[in-house]
Amino acid sequence: MKGINTFILKWIAIISMLIDHIGAVLFPQYEWMRIVGRLAFPIFAYLLVEGFVYTSDVKKYMIRLGIFAIVSEIPFDLAFFGTVFEAAHQNVFFTLFMGILMLYLILKTPSRFRQVITIIAAFLVSDYLCMDYGSWGLLMILGFYELRDRKILKLMAVAIVNIFFMGYSQVYAAFAMIPIAFHNGKLGPKMKMFFYAFYPVHLMILYLIHLVI
Repeated sequence: MKGINTFILKWIAIISMLIDHIGAVLFPQYEWMRIVGRLAFPIFAYLLVEGFVYTSDVKKYMIRLGIFAIVSEIPFDLAFFGTVFEAAHQNVFFTLFMGILMLYLILKTPSRFRQVITIIAAFLVSDYLCMDYGSWGLLMILGFYELRDRKILKLMAVAIVNIFFMGYSQVYAAFAMIPIAFHNGKLGPKMKMFFYAFYPVHLMILYLIHLVI
């Protein structure tokens, strides 16, 4: 099947995130590195929805995201704030965890009114706890989920969120719709735990490099 599989799509997100974080921690004067990094979150949001739809055990999926959210918090705070704990900003795994919890509760709730209340509650909690990307990140996840069977519309909707509602540099996140559009639904090689572990490990390495230089 033509296109790119999930494995390649994950690598695109990982590499763009790594460039972004290298720029943020080590070379903040290079804005282009942060711009490249804007590709990462929309891809992660899309892959989260794909995982939610096709996983055989969504509860294990949620638990795994929750564990890595907790494990990643100290490396995240050290890398970006130079302290073991910083309450002003939480790492992206918390956003992904909140996103899949929101989708799970929506799926289990037949009432549309209750679904809306669940979405609003998730948005408020993510903003109150200062999760990475906050309610706008959850809106991207929700867009990918609710419009998952309408390929062009979901890509346009998420692109619009980034272009018009999330600030200057996030405009470039719209380019993430290109590799997402070429996703062929195939998994490719499985390196599940590597992709999870990469996040806290690379943040800790960047922090240690920052200390040295």
